[in-house]
Amino acid sequence: MENQSNFIKSIMEEDLKTGKHSSIITRFPPEPNGFLHIGHARAIITNFELAKAFGGYTNLRYDDTNPSKEDDIYVKGILEDVKWLGYEPHGVYFASNYFTEMYERAKLLIRKGLAYVDDQTAEEIAKTRGDVVTPGIPSPYRNRSVEENLELFEAMKEGKFKEGEKVLRAKIDMASPNMNMRDPVLYRISFAHHHNTGDMWKIYPMYDYAHPIEDAIEGITHSLCSLEFEDHRPLYDWVVRETEMPLVPRQIEFGRLGIENTVMSKRYLKFLVDQGLVDGWDDPRMPTIGGLRRKGYTKEAIRAFILSTGLSKVNSEVSVDMLESFVREDLQAKTKRVFAVVNPLKVTITNYPEDKLEFVEVENNPDLSILGRRKVAFGRNIYIEKDDFVEVKPDNKFKRLSLGGEVRLFHTYFIKAYDVIKDKNGEVIEVLATYDPQTKSGSGFKDRKPDGTIHFVEATTAIPAQFNFYKNLLLDDQSLPLEQRFNKDSLEIKHGFIESALKDVQHQEKFQFVRNGYFNCYFDKKHKNHYVFNEVVALKSSYK
Repeated sequence: MENQSNFIKSIMEEDLKTGKHSSIITRFPPEPNGFLHIGHARAIITNFELAKAFGGYTNLRYDDTNPSKEDDIYVKGILEDVKWLGYEPHGVYFASNYFTEMYERAKLLIRKGLAYVDDQTAEEIAKTRGDVVTPGIPSPYRNRSVEENLELFEAMKEGKFKEGEKVLRAKIDMASPNMNMRDPVLYRISFAHHHNTGDMWKIYPMYDYAHPIEDAIEGITHSLCSLEFEDHRPLYDWVVRETEMPLVPRQIEFGRLGIENTVMSKRYLKFLVDQGLVDGWDDPRMPTIGGLRRKGYTKEAIRAFILSTGLSKVNSEVSVDMLESFVREDLQAKTKRVFAVVNPLKVTITNYPEDKLEFVEVENNPDLSILGRRKVAFGRNIYIEKDDFVEVKPDNKFKRLSLGGEVRLFHTYFIKAYDVIKDKNGEVIEVLATYDPQTKSGSGFKDRKPDGTIHFVEATTAIPAQFNFYKNLLLDDQSLPLEQRFNKDSLEIKHGFIESALKDVQHQEKFQFVRNGYFNCYFDKKHKNHYVFNEVVALKSSYK
C-alpha cells in the first residue's frame, strides 16, 4: 500500500517484528444481503493490499447469519466484484460452514454459566437494558440452571419454540458502561430458509457472537472493521476468550470513507431498485461496484483512489471530484481519442463533390502510438455539434463556426459557413459551407488562421448511437427525507453519431470522445443496441 498513511500497517509490522505472528491473514466479511458499493471497496482493497504487502493472504467470508435477508444472487455478485477489483481470495467461506462449531461453543458458554435462555420478548429485553447512565435490569430467567439452559437451547435448535419466543443471551454484566456487554443476545430462533444450509437450522447466531468465532476458526490475525464496531471490541474479545478458541485474532477499527452527496445505505439503494427509480443495482448512477463498472470506472482508478486516501481512526469524506480525477487520469493514459457527435447539426459542404468520399489515416492517440491508427471519413455531408455553430459570432473569443467564419475540421480541411436552413420554428437544422481543398491537414498551409478546430462525423458512414449522461443521484437538499431526495433529472439520454471506425466497438471498451469526455460502451441487451455509450467522466474544463 504505497504512499498511504496507514496505522494498521505499522501494527502489523510490529506484530511480525515481535514474533506475535509469523504471517498476516485478513478477511473481507460481507453480508450477502445486497451488492457491494464504493465503501466496501475500501474494505476489500485495505484487507487484500495489507496482507499482500507482508506476503500473507485474505479470505472472502460471507457473514450469512441472517437468512431472511440473504440471497445467492448477492453471493455470486460479491465474488464477481472482488475478482473484478483484481483480487483472488485465498479461500471462499461462509459463516454457515461453522454453525455446528458455533453451536457447540455456545453450549460451552452455558456449561460455564456464561449463557442462558431468556423467555423475554425483544421489546422487553430492549426496555430492561437501561441506558448510558442507568444500569440494566437482570432478566428473571438469568439464573436458570445449566441443565435447564442446555435443555431449552437444544429444544430451540430442534424448532420446538416459535420465532421470538426464546433467545440465548450471554451472561456478562447488566451494569456495564458498555451497552454491548449487557447480556447481549447470542442466538435467536428463525424458520427462514437459508441459501446455503437450507432448513437444517432453526436457530441462528447473532453477528457479534458469530464474527469473532469465524475469525478465530480461520486463523485471522487482524480483523479489520469500520469505526462503529469499536464499542463492540470488548464483546469480540470476550467471545474469543470465553469460547476458548485456540487462535486469537485482533480486531482493529478504521474510519469509514464517505463521498459527498453519495448515500451508501443498502436500505436506501434497495428502495431505489424496488421502486424502479433506477435500472437495477448496477445502474451507473448507483455507488455500487457494479454501477461504477457499468458506468466505465476502471479497477485501477478505484484502487488508486482508495489507496490515496490512507487510513485513520476517524470517519472522513472526500469530494466526487477527487474520485473522478483518478478515473480521468487512468483513462487518459489508455484510451483512443475518437470522434462522436452528441448533439448533431448537419453541415453540407456545397463545393465538395457529391459522389466523393475520402479517408484520412490518423493516430488513435498522439501520446500513445501503441494504440495504432484509424481512417477518418470525410465527404460532402457531415455532422458537427450544435454548440459548435452560431449564426453571429459573439466576440473574438468564440473559437467555433459562425456565418462568414472559418474553422478547421480535425485532420481534414478548413470550412467556411455562408448560409443556414431553418425549420418552421426558426431553429437552424442545416449549415451550408464551403471547403478549401488547399488546406488539407498536413499540407503545411499556415497563412490563414481559422476561428478554431472542431470535430465532426461524416454523415453517410456515421453510426447512430445513444449517449447517457449522469448527474447526482440525490438532490442536494438535506432538509428533505432521504426517500424524497431522488433526482429525477439524474439521467439524460442523447442521440447522435459515432465515426465509422468504431463499427466493431467492444462491450466495456472505453474512449475519449474528442472535446466531449470519456465514455464507456455498454451493450444494451434489452433493446439489442450495441452502440450505447455511458459518460464516465467529463474532460477537465481546460479541455472543453
